Amino acid sequence: MASTRTERDSLGEVQVPADALYGAQTQRAVENFHISGLRPRPAFIWSMGVIKRAAAEVNHDLGLLDAQRAEAIVQAAQEVMDGKWNDQFVVDPFQAGAGTSHNMNVNEVIANRATQIMGGKLGEYLVHPNDHVNMSQSTNDTIPTAIRLGCLWRLDELLTVLKNLTEALNEKAVEFDDIVKSGRTHLQDAVPVRLGQEFGAYAKAVERDAERIRDAAEALRRLGIGGTAVGSGLNAHPEYHTRMVARLSMLTGFRLRESDNLFESMQSMADMAAFSSAIKTLALTLIRIANDFRLLASGPATGLDEIRLPAVQPGSSIMPGKVNPVMAEMLDMAMMHVVGREVSVSLAAQAGQLELNVMMPLIAYELFEQMQITIESVRAFTEKAVRGVQANREKAEGWLEKNAIIVTALNPLIGYAQGAALVKEAMKRNLPIREVAIQKAKDGELKHRDEDRAVSVEEIKSALADLRKLTGK
Repeated sequence: MASTRTERDSLGEVQVPADALYGAQTQRAVENFHISGLRPRPAFIWSMGVIKRAAAEVNHDLGLLDAQRAEAIVQAAQEVMDGKWNDQFVVDPFQAGAGTSHNMNVNEVIANRATQIMGGKLGEYLVHPNDHVNMSQSTNDTIPTAIRLGCLWRLDELLTVLKNLTEALNEKAVEFDDIVKSGRTHLQDAVPVRLGQEFGAYAKAVERDAERIRDAAEALRRLGIGGTAVGSGLNAHPEYHTRMVARLSMLTGFRLRESDNLFESMQSMADMAAFSSAIKTLALTLIRIANDFRLLASGPATGLDEIRLPAVQPGSSIMPGKVNPVMAEMLDMAMMHVVGREVSVSLAAQAGQLELNVMMPLIAYELFEQMQITIESVRAFTEKAVRGVQANREKAEGWLEKNAIIVTALNPLIGYAQGAALVKEAMKRNLPIREVAIQKAKDGELKHRDEDRAVSVEEIKSALADLRKLTGK
């Protein structure tokens, strides 16, 4: 049995694997762009499939596509949407500009599968990739529409993992609320905070990043499908754009809307860049939180040791018993990767020229990569680090007892200058600030900031009695 079949395109004959659903143009792309070994993300495959299905239905409704071909295309496209033929999407993301190879890969797979459904053989093309599957379309409007739909396809999943992380952090904020510890600024001792306040701040930061992502996603709901090559709608029915947006809304369940300028929709990748940037901002927040987890869990014997992270695996191949903050380290690396993807999207978005941005294949891959890595790393960090984190009350409160900066509580009594002198002496003598301040008050050496009198021991004790009062609400 032959291992290949002969297909033809406008450049001549091409040998295609005999059992492949794709055809000549896809095969040329495979041979030309053997670059990374990467393939399209499922989000991209699904979104292209739903576009092809909607186009077949709309074109049939408009009287442009016969019922038999339309039904075959719809069935084949639905199989693509269901992930049945993911292994047939083989074009490297680093390919010819705009995504023509991606688009033709989809067109050929659906055309060959539709041909089989109609009783034909692979390569026979009873349904033609260009004339029927790609009817009323261009790479230039299908690819940006697919990017938008693919991002929306995973938006709820992304927002859900962020909601779960926020809730887990808030639960720890409540659990740790009565633990008063040293705050730190510039990595140096500062006034007291509650451990719960630190975790509550982490939760709020993630929540606000999720809001930014949700807001940025709203612009992705504006579709330019129907603009065809440059935005003029050449070769598309006058009603095609409106009908496609309505049909895609029905098929996806998304709240989609028409573009108010199809030419802008062909030229600009700004909506995608803004969405990518919102994910990047989240990544920066998560790197900061992961690094705080690593600092707070450092040691344990020679570090801060204020929290204990779950031990999920041994930490060393040579040091027995060593356990590392591996989930926080993972999150750092994952989010650094996400930041890098945003740089690629930004560079690609500004590289558009005149009527088209030809860097769309890179934008598509990097955006879907950002979402994939963010979703899975946040899910893992939430379940394997945040939910199991424990507070080390003894160590946290012990560090606070040694913190000379709690002298700030005495500022209303003795003023800044005397307070600074107390800190200097406490550190020199390696004594708690409370002990030094009380001794000096006993000796009458501390003067009131605004009155010509000595400060009493009782006033010192009262000011330092409840450090929780220094932490605010």
